[in-house]
Amino acid sequence: MNNQVRWGFAVLFLPACFGTASELRAQCCDMAYQMVCQTVFEERQVTHYRNECETVYDSQEITRQVPVWETQKHERRYKVLKPVSETSMREEKYCVQRPVCETIMRDCSYNVVRNINETAEREERYVVSRPVWETSQREERYLVQRPVCETVQQQQCRTVLRPVTTCRTEYADEGCYVDQVSMVPGAAVPQVAYNPGVRTVDPLTGWAVPYYRPSYTTMMVQAPPQQVVNRVWQPRVVAKQVQVVQYVPQQITETVPVQVTRMVTEEQVRQVPVQVCRIVQEEQVRKVPYTTCRQVVERVERQVPVQITRMVTEQQVRQVPVTVCRMVEEERVEPYEVRVCKWVCEKQTVQVPRVVMKQVPITSTVRVPKTVMVRMPVESCNSCGG
Repeated sequence: MNNQVRWGFAVLFLPACFGTASELRAQCCDMAYQMVCQTVFEERQVTHYRNECETVYDSQEITRQVPVWETQKHERRYKVLKPVSETSMREEKYCVQRPVCETIMRDCSYNVVRNINETAEREERYVVSRPVWETSQREERYLVQRPVCETVQQQQCRTVLRPVTTCRTEYADEGCYVDQVSMVPGAAVPQVAYNPGVRTVDPLTGWAVPYYRPSYTTMMVQAPPQQVVNRVWQPRVVAKQVQVVQYVPQQITETVPVQVTRMVTEEQVRQVPVQVCRIVQEEQVRKVPYTTCRQVVERVERQVPVQITRMVTEQQVRQVPVTVCRMVEEERVEPYEVRVCKWVCEKQTVQVPRVVMKQVPITSTVRVPKTVMVRMPVESCNSCGG
């Protein structure tokens, strides 16, 4: 394998150093040619038509109802009460107090009191209250709640779980492993291959591609497939009956003795000591000094002139204006406006759209294949060993 790769690389590099085989043969002998058919593409102008939609507007006259608002004037009559004031004179009599001043002599004699203090003692008797505490027994009655226990029969409901056995179908896989033969594609192996030089034509342009020299290339070749034995599980489903125990709730009513405590009221008597405070009054005597103030009256004579104002009543008459307001009924007129809507027929020209189909020519360039005869050189030279 290593020798083949070395000879392949040597063949690849030798033409590059000394030139191609056709060039060497063309130098030593005359070149022979042959006619070869090749495909050439020509460009042509082709016209085809495409459908396009165009919107055309047609004039159409329509009639529609148009609202027209008008303003109408109306009058509203109503009555109002207007106040009217009237003024009249009334005679009114009233009394006036007029002051009259007089001077008289008034006796303003007064007494002058002079105090004389005298000290003495007196016997004073007073009563004193003294507390006396006494303890006595008092009978007190009170109520006591005494518990009394009794046993009674009471109905109670409880739920128990009762086992119920049922059969259920279960499926089990009782298969086994078997040997299965399968084909595995071979691995990709690199291999040196000879690539002869050829001349080709570019399908897009139609021009001949330059000549490619022959060479050795390395390509990946797939090895032949191999048989592989694998162990595969082959299922076998078997149905079996399995017993299942389920617990079903069931309600049971039973009589249960219950101990009940009842409170009974009893009256009891107890002796309670009571402390009583009694007030005892005692009479006591004490000496109290006191001061006596004795007043001596002395008369002082005095005459004082006094001006006295006396009110004298006089009757007078005056004119008083009196205003009387009375309501007078009056009729008034108030104008107001009302807007009225009327429907008026109006003709109008509108544009109605319509779609029109038309064909538009489109010119495009296509490439048409054409077969031509091309002269190709033939590599044959006896002297060169061709």
